[in-house]
Amino acid sequence: MPEPAPARALDDPVTTQDPAAFRELMSAFPTGLAVVTAMDGAGRPHGFTCSSLCSVGVAPPTLLVCVSHRSATLSVIRDRGRFAVNLLHSNARHAAEIFASGRPERFSALPWTPTSRLGLPHLVTHAHAIAECAVTQTMAASDHVIVLGEVVAMAHRQAPPLLYGLRRYAAWPGA
Repeated sequence: MPEPAPARALDDPVTTQDPAAFRELMSAFPTGLAVVTAMDGAGRPHGFTCSSLCSVGVAPPTLLVCVSHRSATLSVIRDRGRFAVNLLHSNARHAAEIFASGRPERFSALPWTPTSRLGLPHLVTHAHAIAECAVTQTMAASDHVIVLGEVVAMAHRQAPPLLYGLRRYAAWPGA
């Protein structure tokens, strides 16, 4: 087993109040990407690219997503009490970019279909897995809202996930 690198001091520590420095710090943590979607009362789809999500527990199965307090999708999730998490496969970079762009007509650029259980937008050709969630709790934190959702339906197919880190997209190595 190789020897670990010797411990060293961090280079040029910065204040925690520097948003650019914090973004740079978090870019060093690679993560999978998802598009979180919701459907408003008029049947219009909403969604955004999300890298801040995790499983919370399995009994009942629960997911956590972090949503910017400025996101139009947040108000739809709160109003309707449901959302979907579309886990993107390694060839879905285009979908991640579209839903991160803020452009208003995101759904006109990609194929999607309503899910069978809750009628939420499913990015059928870009997601290798989807979880339909019923909101169980929300909590404000910093400039985001933490949304907990109980998974009420899910589906997946085998495919390597899309990753994002160091401000770059990547596929799972060896997949």
